[in-house]
Amino acid sequence: MLSDIEIAQAATMHKVSKVAQERLGIADEHLEPYGHYKAKVSLKYIDSLANKPDGKLILVTAISPTPAGEGKTTTTVGLGDALNHIGKKAVICLREPSLGPVFGVKGGAAGGGYAQVVPMEDINLHFTGDFNAIALANNLLAAMIDNHIHHGNELGIDVRRIQWRRVVDMNDRALRDVVVSLGGTANGYPREDGFDIVVASEVMAIFCLATSLEDLKNRLGNIVIGYTRENKAVYARDLNAHGAMTVLLKDAIQPNLVQTLENNPAFIHGGPFANIAHGCNSVIATKTALKLADYVVTEAGFGADLGAEKFVDIKCRKSGLRPSAAVIVATVRAMKYHGGADLKTITQENVEALDKGIVNLERHVENVQKHYGIPCVVSINKFTSDTKAELDLLYSRMAKLGVPVVLATHWGEGGKGAAELAKIVVGLCDQPSGFQFVYDESDSLWDKMNKIAKKIYRASDVTADTKVRNQIKKLQEDGYGHYPVCVAKTQSSFSTDASVRGAPVNHVVNVREVRLAAGAEFIVMICGDIMTMPGLPKIPSANKIDLVDGKVVGLF
Repeated sequence: MLSDIEIAQAATMHKVSKVAQERLGIADEHLEPYGHYKAKVSLKYIDSLANKPDGKLILVTAISPTPAGEGKTTTTVGLGDALNHIGKKAVICLREPSLGPVFGVKGGAAGGGYAQVVPMEDINLHFTGDFNAIALANNLLAAMIDNHIHHGNELGIDVRRIQWRRVVDMNDRALRDVVVSLGGTANGYPREDGFDIVVASEVMAIFCLATSLEDLKNRLGNIVIGYTRENKAVYARDLNAHGAMTVLLKDAIQPNLVQTLENNPAFIHGGPFANIAHGCNSVIATKTALKLADYVVTEAGFGADLGAEKFVDIKCRKSGLRPSAAVIVATVRAMKYHGGADLKTITQENVEALDKGIVNLERHVENVQKHYGIPCVVSINKFTSDTKAELDLLYSRMAKLGVPVVLATHWGEGGKGAAELAKIVVGLCDQPSGFQFVYDESDSLWDKMNKIAKKIYRASDVTADTKVRNQIKKLQEDGYGHYPVCVAKTQSSFSTDASVRGAPVNHVVNVREVRLAAGAEFIVMICGDIMTMPGLPKIPSANKIDLVDGKVVGLF
């Protein structure tokens, strides 16, 4: 059996200009090619689409992720190919992979099997340089902060209250907490600092939520970098940094166009993590795709409690986007893991474990139907180890919720393996949607956090120490109370404890830190022990990645 990268390397790709022209009607002059198979679409051309009608938006989400795997990105790609296979005009919109997970635990993140986006190696490794531009813009602001303080600190920035952190697109736990400006007076004033991974940067969030270059620049200027001794906010625009930051991002903000293995168009642009940021691809890419196709398939990171909630309460709220249907991805083996089965035994029939683990899927289905108001279908990535007894149990439990279940085989068969799923999704898109947010904009920040925790996570309470409660209160008083809340917590559980599988209830969510993202226009509530700079595992994926005879190997 071929590996993902071997399948991708054997693909017959069309030149991106051909995909753009024949599938989307985009002429060459509107493309900025990055070689033969990648291109950026100009913002001027995108502006010209403003009066065109929008297609239907389809959200792909999933159960709480497990080491057994679910296949959300693979399903997104497979569904996009399947819609085209049944005669619909469809485009997919994905996030760009972060090098941290590529070299850490996950490996590549461009789909799998015969449901991939290509060129797979390029997409996983640097791509068109967007993440590098985001990191440079972030770190330019960091450098300008310390430079301003070194040269007299005219703004009166309190070095104890600097909020802005540096970033690097790699899992590097040694950089979580550092001291900068050591080595004497020529190097500035020593202070504590730290690094986040690029995808957790507010610049990434702004990049993905901005609707134009002007909006991007305004949002960058609104970044609060720290406070004076009088506790007055200092903004990036006070340092006159936002113009130069925009220059660094002017090319990156143009959406990237590539293709699937079946030569269908795909936009891959932006990539915030859903466990520590809002976890969706760029608004510009999604809106562009909706002008160019009848159906647009996009994904939100991790489970429907994280990525889908932020897709609804942050991306949709800010952009006006409204999904017509949702696909919830799961595997029988992952649900058995949620039911307590050992990872080594998940390929063995275990109806008892599945019976216990299906509660995780049921919880996600209920959230999507009841709390987001989106019609949905469950898509099961089928494995040969799935037994009739297990599948019968799954069908029975989902029937009680009135949700269709599809066994999809796009991993092995490409688009035709998800044709049934595509037909059901088209039908769902024609149904009336009761789309709704989890909380109202007028709710207080604390009430918003409580509604997410109690409605979506089924927590009994939300706690925070006095310092954090006071910070939230001050943010409310300072006029940020209308902002959405972006919860940073483990993706592995509905609770804040990664070891708790299934569908826990009556647990307590502790908010240990709160961060203002004034440019992105949301408040980050960091819960449990989640880190905004991940670390590498004992045996990272990087150990398997190599270049052999000019070919990349080991990349998933």
